[in-house]
Amino acid sequence: MAVGKGSPGSSLSESEIRDVVVQGIPKSMVSGRKILVLTPDSTRTAPLPLMVKILIETAAPQAARLDFMVALGTHQLMSEEKIFSLYGMGGKGRADLPPNVAFMNHRWDLPDQLRKIGTIRSDEIEGLTGGLFKEDIDVSINRSVFDYDMILILGPVFPHEVVGFSGGNKYLFPGISGGDFLHFFHWLGAVITCWKTIGFKNTPTRAVVDRAASMVSVPRWCLAMVVNSSGGLSGLYAGTAEDAWSAAADLSTKIHIVYKPKPFHTVLGRSAEMYDELWVGGKVMYKLEPVVADGGKLIIYGPWIKEVSRTWGPEIERIGYHVRDYFLSRMNEWRDVPRGVLAHSTHVRGVGTYIDGRETPRIDVILATGIPEDVCRRISLGYMNPGAIRVEDYANRESEGVLFVDHAGEVLHRLERERIGRPS
Repeated sequence: MAVGKGSPGSSLSESEIRDVVVQGIPKSMVSGRKILVLTPDSTRTAPLPLMVKILIETAAPQAARLDFMVALGTHQLMSEEKIFSLYGMGGKGRADLPPNVAFMNHRWDLPDQLRKIGTIRSDEIEGLTGGLFKEDIDVSINRSVFDYDMILILGPVFPHEVVGFSGGNKYLFPGISGGDFLHFFHWLGAVITCWKTIGFKNTPTRAVVDRAASMVSVPRWCLAMVVNSSGGLSGLYAGTAEDAWSAAADLSTKIHIVYKPKPFHTVLGRSAEMYDELWVGGKVMYKLEPVVADGGKLIIYGPWIKEVSRTWGPEIERIGYHVRDYFLSRMNEWRDVPRGVLAHSTHVRGVGTYIDGRETPRIDVILATGIPEDVCRRISLGYMNPGAIRVEDYANRESEGVLFVDHAGEVLHRLERERIGRPS
């Protein structure tokens, strides 16, 4: 049972947040122990400076070590300067930290930093995925976790395209993992489709991630945050990675899903400025696709998005953006491309069909970003000149079938008729 506090419309004070931390992580839990804290990077909204400060003040004096690792997944590595800024310590350095505290990246880019911890056998995969897949999947994780006595997951919970809701054990997989398992469960989410996953709490992908987490021998604990529109916390829960996440996901369902009575023929999503590449800026599509009418268009607006992906750009420019069935019909052709990259492609392109060699996406996805027009065309996405767009021209026109969403990418938009279950 998770310890915590939260409700829609509330904003927890620093005192209330501190109380949850002290109650949920008592001194006896950390005394004399080496603790590894896993956090998001700069592509997630969360009051990390406050949370890091409270943990250093409450846990570091008792702990043998209290180290913080940015759970990057396969996102771009952060410089030491950017990590200190992320944690609210801009202008400071290692010498300014308590002697038993350190900040670091998950080095997903170094294969020798990963350790295989087991294999989920094909018969179990078949059961977990409802028969969609039947294959052995090796599970690997950052080997440094075994230098610690406890893993503390510190992350926000939002609707998520791959697992339903982010947070919890997702900070282990893909947060500090790599290899086949990472790409497998992202592709699993793509096969199910983003539309039928995002904003749903119990998903096959979450079940697979939780199963992998059960193979980690280091004890796990979690501080799950529910962030409000001002960047503060409407909820904070401490407990097991499963229980704290579950409580936070329940509150996120009430805060981070907006329902609309009817679909829109045109949707302009102004990307959150923390997204500087399409690899993460694609979240604008994930969160808005369900309210775009059949045959409509979604415009991802963000002049600050300058490239497709610093990590996977060459692979994405080679394969382009396509609907799921395009890849399912020609998997052998792309067998050398990581399945997680294929998954990203389908999530951004959205639902559609591929019949007799003809691809028909349900909606048009148009980039009004810093990505050049020739690149957009080459990767099978539309293009608009961002300099020619005035966002105010799209605002306050819902009655005309036009929707404008600012800071798009974290709040899910869904139709009223989908409140009762998954879309067919």
